[in-house]
Amino acid sequence: MSSKEKPTLGGTRIKTRKRNIAAPLDPASFSDAVVQIYLDNAGDLVVFIGARTQPGTIKLDEGERHPYSIIDCEPKREVILPSVIYIQKILRRRPFLIKNLENVMRKFLQSLELFEDDERKKLAIFTALAFSQKLSGLPPETVLQPLLKDNLVAKGLVLSFITDFFREYLVDNSLDDLISILKRAKMEDNLLDFFPSAKRTPEAISEHFNKEGLLPLVEYNEKKLFEVKLKEMKSALTSQIAEEADMSEVIETVKQHVKDAKFPDIDVVRILWDVLMDAVQWSGKNQQQNANSALRQVKTWAELLNTFCTTGRLELELMYKVQVQCYEDAKLMKLFPEIIRSLYDQDVLAEDTILHWFRKGTNLKGRYSISKRMSTFLL
Repeated sequence: MSSKEKPTLGGTRIKTRKRNIAAPLDPASFSDAVVQIYLDNAGDLVVFIGARTQPGTIKLDEGERHPYSIIDCEPKREVILPSVIYIQKILRRRPFLIKNLENVMRKFLQSLELFEDDERKKLAIFTALAFSQKLSGLPPETVLQPLLKDNLVAKGLVLSFITDFFREYLVDNSLDDLISILKRAKMEDNLLDFFPSAKRTPEAISEHFNKEGLLPLVEYNEKKLFEVKLKEMKSALTSQIAEEADMSEVIETVKQHVKDAKFPDIDVVRILWDVLMDAVQWSGKNQQQNANSALRQVKTWAELLNTFCTTGRLELELMYKVQVQCYEDAKLMKLFPEIIRSLYDQDVLAEDTILHWFRKGTNLKGRYSISKRMSTFLL
């Protein structure tokens, strides 16, 4: 016997331990066993389709379905909700199944065109309830992103589905909750992407969601559009001021943005002041230098402010804006009287407006300390 060979006992039979016995894989038997479980628990188990499908398919072309499936039930939340709750209980016991649910839902949403209108509505209700019930951490980015397939969007199927989804989800949840889901799915700024290309206009969004009774979404979209246009206007003004563009050119730019976006006058005044102050090169310690820079900016762009501060109400709003900024920014705290005097000297603010602010001003931020500084200016 070679020294490298292990010694053995003659006539003995080595048994394989039970834990080392590998059962042969039998997918067919396993599939039949699963179906038998469904049959044995007729009213307790839930599936989407109600039967097994062929590989690569999502709908049953022939054969019978068992009656306890989402596709075959009524398109009502109270009918579908028990199915969602049941799946939730199963996932709590078997967390690894969440990946299977993700894959199934993604496959369904990618294949909306294969379902009837009624069936798509049931899927939308199920999806809304799944997120509403926080179905074991179901990730919105995985489930909802497949909706943005060009062919589905072009046929209007995505818009119909997402409208039903929004409506059902908002029954029990707030708009903030819905926006949170859309943010996780990276879709909060893409409401237009749900619409066919021919209907991708702000007016189309408002008309559609108003018609469907989803006014909160209309308001949300209008707010987002407002913020985008506001940012565009700020960016354009910042560039022109940095380049020291001609005053008439800057004024025309503001007027054009106001006309296109229909900005309220008060917002325009606030934006102008923010942009002008953001363009100042502030010093970290030299207060006198800060004062000179701020006053120089006011004097340089006084005509711009004067063009849009056309009423006493807007002048007062400008004073409130300056007041809040001086209160919140330590380097500007002592500059309020000087800035107001400069605005007065440049005919941006009227005497009556300043007196009204001093006697009846309603913005309380820093009002006491700032008013004391203003008293010497008003004497």
